[in-house]
Amino acid sequence: MKKFSLLFLLLALICSSCDFFMSGKSSANEKSWQEQLADEIPLLGHRNWILVVDKAFPAQTASGIKVINTGESLQDVLQFTLQKLDRSLHVKPIIYTDKELEYLTPAMVSYIGDYKKQLQKTLNGVTPQTLLHDSVFVKIDKASKLFRVIVLKTEETIPYSSVFLQLDCRYWSPEKEKELRELMKK
Repeated sequence: MKKFSLLFLLLALICSSCDFFMSGKSSANEKSWQEQLADEIPLLGHRNWILVVDKAFPAQTASGIKVINTGESLQDVLQFTLQKLDRSLHVKPIIYTDKELEYLTPAMVSYIGDYKKQLQKTLNGVTPQTLLHDSVFVKIDKASKLFRVIVLKTEETIPYSSVFLQLDCRYWSPEKEKELRELMKK
């Protein structure tokens, strides 16, 4: 009976170890994407970027880019990210989407109407600026040479659905900057 109990205990231990390794977690202390983002936001400032991207968004080789695989829907990740930024005292997002998104039709992507409505709801009425998809890569490439870019990769499979957040200073406006520069010229 003792041998059977010991064998059963050993088998249970082996099975639980397999589950741990198959889950993809490297340790019990691995942080969730939400915790990783929360750790990053206080370090970010104006000119940094947070990209909430679809599944096909390509991996980048620039050293200033950090990719975090969320495993979640784009809308959920975007909503969480915007809420975190809204609570921030030092940065606010300038929101961009791909220009191509405006031209997608239900004939091309059957549920595009639902996606666009949900996006507007998530953006809380803010109309994003638009950029051609290829120009996003130019901006990100340029920014990543000097500044940090956080890429939150999602499970979204709608083309041109990514949302790009360029961070700006929350407590200093372009108008105040212009006024300061005018004073400095005198």
